[in-house]
Amino acid sequence: MKLLIANRGEIALRIQKTARRMSIPVVAVYSYHDRDAQHVLQAGEAVLLPGENLSETYLNIEAILAAAKKTGATAIHPGYGFLSENPLFSEACEREGIAFIGPSAASVRAMGNKIAAREVAVNLGVPVTTGVTGEPDYLLANYDKVGFPMLIKAAAGGGGKGMRIVRTPGELEQALENTSREALNYFGDGTVYIEHFIEGPRHIEIQVLGDKHGNMVHLFERECSAQRRHQKIIEEAPSPALTPEVRKKMGESAVLLASSIDYYSAGTIEFLVDKDLNYYFLEMNTRIQVEHPVTEMTTGVDLVEEQIRIANGEKLRFKQSDLVQKGHAIECRIYAEDPFNNFMPSPGKIYLYREPAGQHIRVDSMEIKGKGMIHSAFDPMIGKLITRGETREDARSLMIHALSQYAVQGIQTNIPFLSGLVQHDSFIRNVITTRYIDDELENLIGHVKKLKASVDPRIPLLAGLLESLKIKDEKKDSIWQTIGYWRNLPEPKLRLDGQEYRLNFTYIAPGKIKILENNAVTEALLREDDSASCLILDDLSYSFYASVDEKAAITVNVCGFQFQFERADMARPEHVDVFNAGELHTDRSNIVSPMPGKVIKVNVTEGKKVQKGQVLLVVEAMKMENNVLSPADGTIQRLHVKEGDTVDGSALLVNLDTTS
Repeated sequence: MKLLIANRGEIALRIQKTARRMSIPVVAVYSYHDRDAQHVLQAGEAVLLPGENLSETYLNIEAILAAAKKTGATAIHPGYGFLSENPLFSEACEREGIAFIGPSAASVRAMGNKIAAREVAVNLGVPVTTGVTGEPDYLLANYDKVGFPMLIKAAAGGGGKGMRIVRTPGELEQALENTSREALNYFGDGTVYIEHFIEGPRHIEIQVLGDKHGNMVHLFERECSAQRRHQKIIEEAPSPALTPEVRKKMGESAVLLASSIDYYSAGTIEFLVDKDLNYYFLEMNTRIQVEHPVTEMTTGVDLVEEQIRIANGEKLRFKQSDLVQKGHAIECRIYAEDPFNNFMPSPGKIYLYREPAGQHIRVDSMEIKGKGMIHSAFDPMIGKLITRGETREDARSLMIHALSQYAVQGIQTNIPFLSGLVQHDSFIRNVITTRYIDDELENLIGHVKKLKASVDPRIPLLAGLLESLKIKDEKKDSIWQTIGYWRNLPEPKLRLDGQEYRLNFTYIAPGKIKILENNAVTEALLREDDSASCLILDDLSYSFYASVDEKAAITVNVCGFQFQFERADMARPEHVDVFNAGELHTDRSNIVSPMPGKVIKVNVTEGKKVQKGQVLLVVEAMKMENNVLSPADGTIQRLHVKEGDTVDGSALLVNLDTTS
């Protein structure tokens, strides 16, 4: 077998690891933006997919098949996302005599459309929620059969996209339009349906595995209730909520559903579970899941290896009675997004990247080396951090430690939010439902800020200072020395996250200063190795990570939190006095993009009158749509973009005349 991986990033690398262990040669495919990515550099062979858009590259069946034929690949693993659940892809592989590492096209079709999947469940007696299917006009006329609150879902959806909660009749028509458009953009099918929305449910899924000889098992459940905007961010196994009786019943229902469509390969049956532990079939994902590592770490089964063996015609090597769950595993998804700015996508250049390591810690990631790039065209997930312990508390405690050692600098990530969440009483007590994070977001963000505020500011302050002095030592005759040199200021002004500090210190030698505080002298030392830097203060050591960006800004990571360090006496290359620059003011007449991305919808024309709060445009990046709202009543004076345009963050979109 020679295996082509029709995917990118962390899942491509994850599949490569198993393939190498099985002595299977690997072929990677990549777009121009991924030319320096690790999934390309670590593969035995790699083929460039010509084109700029996803439709021309990772979603291009013909281009991927051409790459397989060019390299002599005899099998293709689709990973998750992209073409993994496209039956046309698996059929095309079959026509070319290439093994598809996944289920049959018939199985994908049976479960790929959520409406058809519901019918399968109903016929088997597996519980489902009340729902209505049909054209938008029919849904508008018959929504009373479902009742409020209701959930609009894309028939071909997945990954948390194509879903909206509606609570009043007045919201329904617009929500149907928005969901249908999103479904068409992401899945090529604008069909939607409505179903009754269960308030405060848990999201629990069952991992199944079947071969081509009719054998089917489940590998127990994963708790996936920690979600934001229907997107999972923390998963764990086993579920701390299920009883043994319910766990057994759900496993049997999952096996029944998968067996009924002659399913083979790895798949996941997803359920909603109410407060009384009644469960309802949600959907089936006919692929490897993002969160599969927690199952692997609690069962000892390599799911990718089993997928490959099944595709090769082998029988399952175990029966249901052979499978047991051991210990507890938790997975956190690491996203390029800013939790303190409504989780806005944060693509851009990475100046420092460090992953945690240690016993019972696993990282499946993009494995960024040096100064990598997170591109706005792709999903914002950088990687997954998984910890295992004998108990849930063991896994949770290890996760807190591991998150504190995960540093990504240059962009914003959700690492501090994840750290705060796993330390929050709600997570500890296991009261999280699918709506909890969205409903309690303000409270959770406040909790994260408190945790950050509990970090002794001296640690990042001195770490940043020592890092700045190291730059002085390394860059002789640079701007760092010639403008406002530190010796001229006995107490130079320092800033940490915008707050000003004064520090009386003496520079002794590279990596060593003396500090005068309260008539006492303290030494601060800098120690470095390949993994992290270390601040030694008062005979105590504190590990930290630091980087300097192109504008000479210093970022320091301490205790899992990120701090911005500035020195007033050190001019930046652009000669901006950051301490006297004043506040930035938003000009309501000039509306800018909230993030880098693509303009997917323009709702206004020049000369049109608009009202405050009206949606002017929709900008999409990293699988997230962002409505650009009018900040005031006014008239559209000029449009600077059109649908399909790619824009940078803060790019001018609209001129609004607010004087009329």
